[in-house]
Amino acid sequence: MPFAVYILGLSIFAQGTSEMMLSGLLTELSTDLGVSIPQAGLLISAFALGMVIGAPVLAVATLRLPKRTALLGFLAIFVAAHIVAALTDDYWVLFGTRVIGAFVYAGFWSVAATTAISLVPENARGKAMSIVAGGLTIATVVGLPAGTVISQHLGWRAAFWTVAIMSALAMIGVLAKIPADRAAVAPDLRKELRSMVNPRLWLSYSTTALSIASLLVSFAYLGALLSQTTGLTDGWIPVVLAVFGVGGFVGIVLGGRTADTHPIRTLYVGIAGVVGTSVLLALTAEHTAPVVVLTFLLGAFGFGTNPTLNSRVFNLAPNGPTLAPAFNVSSFNVGITLGPWLGGLAIGGGLGYASVAWIGAVVGIAALGTVTWEQLVTRKPARIPTPEADPRVPELTH
Repeated sequence: MPFAVYILGLSIFAQGTSEMMLSGLLTELSTDLGVSIPQAGLLISAFALGMVIGAPVLAVATLRLPKRTALLGFLAIFVAAHIVAALTDDYWVLFGTRVIGAFVYAGFWSVAATTAISLVPENARGKAMSIVAGGLTIATVVGLPAGTVISQHLGWRAAFWTVAIMSALAMIGVLAKIPADRAAVAPDLRKELRSMVNPRLWLSYSTTALSIASLLVSFAYLGALLSQTTGLTDGWIPVVLAVFGVGGFVGIVLGGRTADTHPIRTLYVGIAGVVGTSVLLALTAEHTAPVVVLTFLLGAFGFGTNPTLNSRVFNLAPNGPTLAPAFNVSSFNVGITLGPWLGGLAIGGGLGYASVAWIGAVVGIAALGTVTWEQLVTRKPARIPTPEADPRVPELTH
């Protein structure tokens, strides 16, 4: 595996820490900026919005740029946005930096995926994508709790400065290790657009959004469930969240090993695992021991599908190596937005925190449905038209 792929994974870790850490900074942010916690929570939505829009827009805008140039440009803007965020006292300026930061982070994801795939042979695509996406897993395991600790001891601005410094270091790695291609032959945008007219590709996007939503609806409220339903003390909640992260790391490593050889089986096992784990979590939410074990399994099954979800689009749209992964990044963030929103509706309706796991199971079943639907489309035989008889040719008689 080229070292450049690991550099891309570390770059995703640096930027993904910003995406993950905000949930641990809301109390400090709301106090310092004089806004309510729900209003501070909108900063998370702002990031998701920037991700959904940024991936396809920037993929097209940078289509003719060398990949290294585009990656460095995205990182530079990301660093600048976090410096402004660390210096501002205005909520709406901070809101704007979250949108801009997520916008270029999504662009980085798209180009990084294309770059990683171009650096490895076809039978190693899933493994390469597991390394790139593994950066976000490490951000969940390390970045989220580290950002919370930094915020508690040095203030939320220090967490933003830390992300800016890590992202600047990532720029050095990209400059040193990503090949300086000249993009002599500009990609054909019309060919890229034509490659998107593929029902299987859009079913794959649907699977991505639904499977991520089925995981995130539980993860988004896992801390509250552990506190309010399971009854854990505050000191144990970060430990259990770390168990989720360890499960995610194990899942993405194993998923990277099977993504190239058994992609559909990996999707079925991973999504079905999330469904089963969610059901058991809903049924045992008041009991500590099973909840801890199920938290690990939720991370493992949920992240185990990521390498396949990221790499399959390149096989489904071989002539769209830029746009196809860009829309897949958007699909991930649709799921990231959809899951917590559905969970919030259930909790706001008085159904309790355990209800989010039931929602995760239902959404996961829908994701299994899209995988099956795509397989039916794949196996459907092409219809061969029967030629009409030519009246000029006499019919043979026996």
